[in-house]
Amino acid sequence: MDRKNIRLTLAYDGTAYHGWQRQENARTLQEVVEGRIRVITGETVRLTASGRTDAGVHALNQVCNFTTRSAIPPLDLKNGLNALLPDDILVREASVVPPGFHARYDARRKTYEYRILNRRDPDIFLRHYAWHVRPALDTGEMERCLAVLKGRHDFSAFKSAGSANRNPVRTLTRAEIHGPENGVLRIVVEADGFLRHMVRNLVGTLVEAGLGKRDVADIRKVLDSRDRRMAGIKAPARGLFLMAVRYDAEQDARGE
Repeated sequence: MDRKNIRLTLAYDGTAYHGWQRQENARTLQEVVEGRIRVITGETVRLTASGRTDAGVHALNQVCNFTTRSAIPPLDLKNGLNALLPDDILVREASVVPPGFHARYDARRKTYEYRILNRRDPDIFLRHYAWHVRPALDTGEMERCLAVLKGRHDFSAFKSAGSANRNPVRTLTRAEIHGPENGVLRIVVEADGFLRHMVRNLVGTLVEAGLGKRDVADIRKVLDSRDRRMAGIKAPARGLFLMAVRYDAEQDARGE
């Protein structure tokens, strides 16, 4: 039987995992999902994800793919996986896609959302899903600083060491701040790709602006410096969510 290329769309709570990528002596999302696929298909597969989320980062729509000789229909595969997976991982969609589809290399845009609880008292039910910042943030200044970052730039100043991306130029097509709603601010960014820890470094820098430690002119200097040491702190992983991965229209139609 010919091999089929299967596309999965996953949602997960990353709190209990050491990120997406398989590691020795650590529980990862890739390892858990691959293990359940092996139970159902009897095959050892290798999942390719649109990107490797870090420990503690969450996803509403992570896209991945793998090849298999199994004749199990996609809907049955989805239902079978959801019956076996822990309750912090959900298969939202499963479909057969063309052999050439690659979840990482075919991705055209990604959308991330970062959530900040901005009030004095913590919320025990958000402790794994938002960064608690007690002092009141100046969201107007944060929005002005975020606007500077929109467009095509060299984002080296917001790239953590160890990034595998040789080209630091990215196009930020969407950059918005929503809220606060019930004390929660949502920073939404969309780009044709992101560097290692780029969103978290951006958010940490914006929070410093919201606290009066930076302004628009300073953000321009940081961006132009291409020096990570000039930017702000790295925001905690727990507030970050991968919201969407966009592909060409034809691939989106066939995959979903």
